[in-house]
Amino acid sequence: MTTMEQMHGRYALVTGGSTGIGAAIARALARRGAHLVLVARDESRLEQTAARLRSDHDVTVLTFALDLAEVGAVSRLVRDVEDAGIEVELLVNSAGMSSRGFVAASDPGALRRLVDLNVGALTELSTVMAAQMTTRGHGSIVNIASTGAYAPAPVLAVYAASKAYVLSFTQALWAETKDAGVRVVVVSPGPTQTPMNHAGARGKRHPDQVADTVLSALDRTAPAVVDGARNTVTAAVIRLLPTRLMAGLALRALRPGDTVSAG
Repeated sequence: MTTMEQMHGRYALVTGGSTGIGAAIARALARRGAHLVLVARDESRLEQTAARLRSDHDVTVLTFALDLAEVGAVSRLVRDVEDAGIEVELLVNSAGMSSRGFVAASDPGALRRLVDLNVGALTELSTVMAAQMTTRGHGSIVNIASTGAYAPAPVLAVYAASKAYVLSFTQALWAETKDAGVRVVVVSPGPTQTPMNHAGARGKRHPDQVADTVLSALDRTAPAVVDGARNTVTAAVIRLLPTRLMAGLALRALRPGDTVSAG
């Protein structure tokens, strides 16, 4: 597996790399001398983030302004990266979107788009990169899930379900690749100060803290890591409680009109 020390001078591909957790992970990697391929929808923010990283850390940063939820976007990204002659040593799937409200009152197209990004694009990109990494015998993949993955979450039903998929898929991929020299891990943040979470910062983790957890997870062997001690305890307790109880508690806590605090 590729350690963080070995990432110096190698390329990491980070989706959702313009803001929030993705940008924090990109900064942490750049500080350690890793070159970067950043992918995000907002070209302006993406270029601003890339410019700061180049200036502050003297690393190469390539950018691709893409909506990975679109059909064919992942294939275009893979082709463009290969055409640039880049070998991706680390893939970080951080791009994601959330939704709020009862399923029956939601826009079906918007929910499908969420699944296409959180599940479809992540799966496709992980599959391509896992094939390349297992063939050459080294590389790492980090998929960002959420503590919301550990229980059904009414009002955040599709978001939580998509993250449950990420958790399960990544742990299975870990088992398939762990003897092939490839490190695969899923990291689940809890409430975090990101653009997707518009509530106040009190009690939330900072994206830089999540980034530190991600980088430390790369040097461990566990297939799944929860960010932060409090979130780790919460996830452990959730897994012990009956689903019926957890779903009811979540419904009362997240009923429409309240503020989203999902990681």
